[in-house]
Amino acid sequence: MFLELSEEQKLIQETARDFAKAELEPVAAQLDQGDDRAPLLANLKKLAELGFMGLNVQETYGGCEAGVVAFSVAMTEIARACASTAVTVSVNNMVCEVIQAIGSEEQRRAYIPKICSGEFSAGAFALTETGAGSDPSGMTTQAVEDGDSFILNGSKIFITSAPYAGVFVVWAVTDKNAPKGKGISCFLVEAGTPGLIIGKEEKKMGQHASATNEVIFSDCRIPKSALMGKLNDGFRTAVAELAGGRIGIGSLGLGIGLAAMDYASRYAGERVQFGQKISSFQAIQWKIADAYTELEAARLLLLSAAYRKESGKAFAKEASMAKLFATEAANKACYQALQMLGGYGYTQDFPVERYARDARITAIYEGTNEIQRVIIAREILKNFAA
Repeated sequence: MFLELSEEQKLIQETARDFAKAELEPVAAQLDQGDDRAPLLANLKKLAELGFMGLNVQETYGGCEAGVVAFSVAMTEIARACASTAVTVSVNNMVCEVIQAIGSEEQRRAYIPKICSGEFSAGAFALTETGAGSDPSGMTTQAVEDGDSFILNGSKIFITSAPYAGVFVVWAVTDKNAPKGKGISCFLVEAGTPGLIIGKEEKKMGQHASATNEVIFSDCRIPKSALMGKLNDGFRTAVAELAGGRIGIGSLGLGIGLAAMDYASRYAGERVQFGQKISSFQAIQWKIADAYTELEAARLLLLSAAYRKESGKAFAKEASMAKLFATEAANKACYQALQMLGGYGYTQDFPVERYARDARITAIYEGTNEIQRVIIAREILKNFAA
């Protein structure tokens, strides 16, 4: 695989970097500490206008067809400045891709352009439940046929962007007698549909500007035309889309880790102790060397997974490897960066403590890193099966 970015990919990377520096970085600390999401929503609209909400979406539906590699590098640059913005961009792209993959032509034209253009600030991916996290096949939300409709009942948790999402991709059990994971279907539910209730917002450790809410369905009636793909075949789609989403989250983690180490390395070149800059001490140099080496390895794993997906090759194992390694490298980098700043790193006057909080969740969402290890081992062991 040729790892050099194409001219188009470089342009997307540079555009994302410039926008992040000019628009996202100046408000990131404000968003982290306040309740006003107006700057977040304004920047999401600007990012949509630049084409970042449909990077791997066909132009027919308002996307820019830049591909998965471009998506990965863009996510990294956006996350360097604001992880809350980056996770919204990642989920929006994932929602557009799942609608493009299994939606009808009518569904594609109805919803994808609205996310890509910014008419909808966000789309939401409603899969996780209280008793169905790492094991989403154990969900209990049900969709029951009633004439020309389905009636949804149940609840989802940890739903990103729920208060300002224009459409929700929702998974529900449609055949409760089917084997586990086999009787699940996928639906599109518009915001404002009676019976769709946005529940409490979680108070999180990090990524404060990104809303994470419970979503409740109480006799929520949707037309049969809201079904995406085949009846009772939705779980397979969920698994496939989560694999692609892991490239986004790994790229997001990489961006946070790089931001933390860039800040700490500049600090080390200015901070003087014992009569010399602390960057001259071997202890600091080794932290820098180790962190950047691991982050570069993460970048290469992400590019490999993105390239495989873009090329139509099997990529689930590679995406899990990239997500696992990148997010753990990011958390380690943030810890080392905080250590390099000493007491200052623990204060809100410096951004490193925010990076450390924002990075922590990347090892959990889109499948915990423990689940990534299960996926990786399972895929490897297939090669040794008798």
